[in-house]
Amino acid sequence: MPYHRYKPAHERVEVRLEGGREWPARRITHAPLWVPVDLRDGNQALAEPMDPARKRRMFDLLVAMGFKEIEVGYPSSSRLDFDFVRDLAVPGVVPEDVTVVVFTPARKDLIERTFASIEGLPRAVVHLYTATAPTWRNVVLGHDRDELRALIKDAAGHVARLAEGLPVRFEFSPEVFNLTEPDYVLEVCNDLTALWDAAPDRPVIHNLPATVEVATPNVYADQIEYMHRHLDRRDAVILSVHPHNDRGTGVACAELALLAGAQRVEGCLFGNGERTGNVDLVTLALNLHSQGVDPMLDLSDIDEIRRVAEHCNRLPVPDRHPYAGDLVYTAFSGTHQDAIRKGLAHHAKQAAELGVAPEQAPWDVPYLPIDPADVGRDYQAVIRVNSQSGKGGIAYLLHTRYGLELPRRLQIDFSSVVQQATDGTGEEITAEQLWELFTATYLAPGESGTLAEWRTVEIGPGEHEFAGTLRSGRALRGTGNGPLSALTAALAADGLDVDILHYAEHSMAPGPASRAMAYVEARVGGVTSWGAGQDTSVLTASIHAVLAAVNRVIAVNRAIAADPGQEPGDLGQEPGDPRQKPGDAR
Repeated sequence: MPYHRYKPAHERVEVRLEGGREWPARRITHAPLWVPVDLRDGNQALAEPMDPARKRRMFDLLVAMGFKEIEVGYPSSSRLDFDFVRDLAVPGVVPEDVTVVVFTPARKDLIERTFASIEGLPRAVVHLYTATAPTWRNVVLGHDRDELRALIKDAAGHVARLAEGLPVRFEFSPEVFNLTEPDYVLEVCNDLTALWDAAPDRPVIHNLPATVEVATPNVYADQIEYMHRHLDRRDAVILSVHPHNDRGTGVACAELALLAGAQRVEGCLFGNGERTGNVDLVTLALNLHSQGVDPMLDLSDIDEIRRVAEHCNRLPVPDRHPYAGDLVYTAFSGTHQDAIRKGLAHHAKQAAELGVAPEQAPWDVPYLPIDPADVGRDYQAVIRVNSQSGKGGIAYLLHTRYGLELPRRLQIDFSSVVQQATDGTGEEITAEQLWELFTATYLAPGESGTLAEWRTVEIGPGEHEFAGTLRSGRALRGTGNGPLSALTAALAADGLDVDILHYAEHSMAPGPASRAMAYVEARVGGVTSWGAGQDTSVLTASIHAVLAAVNRVIAVNRAIAADPGQEPGDLGQEPGDPRQKPGDAR
């Protein structure tokens, strides 16, 4: 790679901070002034710019989210942008607490066109810009420092004259600020602060763009802190930033700029913009939210915000996009799933102990930096299962969707069944498919009609009798200290040694009419097997669970007889499926 062709940022722009940096020791404690530029900067970057309907839908979304300043267009650039600003001038269209921003180059004819577009608006910010970096001065504009400084002052004076008597505030952007000599930017900005007679009650906005990101975020922070320290009439200046994302660190640039003294951030929803985009306002705002700072924006329905942005921009938001992507609150990894499952259970318990709703309790769940419910997501997709997933994720899905509370050893046993099913396809398996697989593996073998009829009866204190008839007509009878021990005695009398190792049961839903689920781990002829049963009767569910465990062993033994290469103990599979290797169930 010809890396030698590129000059490091510190050789292109030198920043001297006398007395050292202060920004590394600061904390962000409140939200900045947010200014979305989706309708201007973001729109200019689209292969198909928004039509009027899409522009209006985007504007309405930004208002609903709570933005108070919105850059709505570049009215001198096209008839479409001009007409859109004129449409906003209709009384009642722009809420009383919202100010529109319009963008203009430092050319008198284009400035006049811009002012024509805002006629009748109750409030507006006129945003004047000129590129100031050496390469742009020398190659694009053909002006030296003094010539360009005079041109900017002349344009700013024209803005001031046209604004006389109008409800207009002023903004200036030295485009490519981050590649401009700091002392030169300071001179130009101070010129306009004085010319526009900035005061605390009518502040001027100086917006300092990282137009093309060329350095690590700390360099941008140094540049912002330099301006923050040296700007004239600092209490009459709103220091704004506009980072782009060419290095992939636009969000970090904005956050460090806020530490360095910036008060306002321009960007786009989900980072749309030229090249790699503008800074992502959604990510920035939710980063604050995750730190306990009110972002002052409504992001409680992130999916609707994403849908509108995708419609207006005709661009998808990636599945892994921070906070908003379809997969960002989803875990496939088994270790992650286990931690999340336990974390959610702990969160619910803590909320109950505090006597508050779960959505109001302090949040501290592994792998989830914020509660997905805060942005309108439910927990249905938090854990999803594929070949990489473990027992915890499988158990979570079956519990949340179907009310199952699998014993730990059954979780281990069933995970090998799921692993086998997903390894074959490499695809995700849904909760519905998990239930079907669980039913076929553990429930169906006990509901296959092995017994034509059966009954249990207590024949004496602590003594029960089981009596039944097999479909073949053979009778089963046995006694024991409970219904299940009587069943195993009956099976033993018929030549099948069954020892129940573990038994568990639970209701599948609240209420007396709920079905019961029973789980049995049994040693059948020396082979360990799990079975499950469900019924409105706990006893019936228990009998079915024992029969399921037994029938699974019988099915495997039949498979071994058909295939001598199969070995006993292969019970982590569907009945009659001999593909699993010995020991996999363990």
